Amino acid sequence: MPREYQFDFELRHLVYFREVAKTLHFRQAAEALALAQPALSRQIAQLESALGVKLFIRSRRKVELTPAGVALVARVDPLLRGLVAIPAELKALIEGQTGQVRVGFTGLAMATVLPGILREFHRRYPNIRVELNESPTSAQLSALAAGEIACGFFHPDATTPGLKIRELLREKNGVLLPADSPLASSEVLRLKDMASVPWVLFPRSHNPGFYDRVLAAFSKAGITPHIAEEVWPRANAVGLVRAGLGATFMCPSEAQPLPGGVTFRELLGPAPESRLVLGWRSSGAASEEDYNPALVSFLAVAAGETKRP
Repeated sequence: MPREYQFDFELRHLVYFREVAKTLHFRQAAEALALAQPALSRQIAQLESALGVKLFIRSRRKVELTPAGVALVARVDPLLRGLVAIPAELKALIEGQTGQVRVGFTGLAMATVLPGILREFHRRYPNIRVELNESPTSAQLSALAAGEIACGFFHPDATTPGLKIRELLREKNGVLLPADSPLASSEVLRLKDMASVPWVLFPRSHNPGFYDRVLAAFSKAGITPHIAEEVWPRANAVGLVRAGLGATFMCPSEAQPLPGGVTFRELLGPAPESRLVLGWRSSGAASEEDYNPALVSFLAVAAGETKRP
């Protein structure tokens, strides 16, 4: 045993001490502990010897705590309460009632399904802490592989080996415009109508698959996009559209409600499709679910919330 964990007393000595300190009566404490009084006295003497201090002052009329005894009570009480609570706490952890879940998400997730999932999860599991981290798809995939997050809401480019995924959303994108744009008067637009519009996109490295689908949609429409800005996170792109710097793509589900200064229009013809999934690790001898019961609880709530109409 490591030297720092070698003690000259045992847990039972602290239990015996606490009972005497509570009753300030050796006979009553011995009866409560189902010990003979001489045996209890020996146990207290052993504890005092191990600690090198007197814990009680005994006279024929009463028993009193010494200052060292008072100080020890203050330390022993929370220690014993913590030890008593361990079985229930471990049971709650294994049953997915307590713990922690680290979750990655994108702007589309927060604008659509994630708030409802979090609301219901916190209602059902108030003792599980959810640590949220907004990050692009590429960063989430790396974090999942490294075990830095338990699950993520992201947009997969292709297959995701080593991950289990559940599709939450698949939608054709529309376009977000400044409210004062001349194009805002049209109820429905086509990309070919927007050849002169500057675009606010995101860095391709964050989600190469979707970025390439955007370019493919422009190609099918027969135009070359003028990309004015590439920004992240999503809220920054919406802010730049509000500032009149250009247009950006947005799913219909994400467009309700909208901030002031912008308007959403559906696109006819070629338009990129967004796909939002919930993914978690499944590779190796055991999946993430096998050793994180809190994640199992989170996934169950996510499944229930995303199935609602």
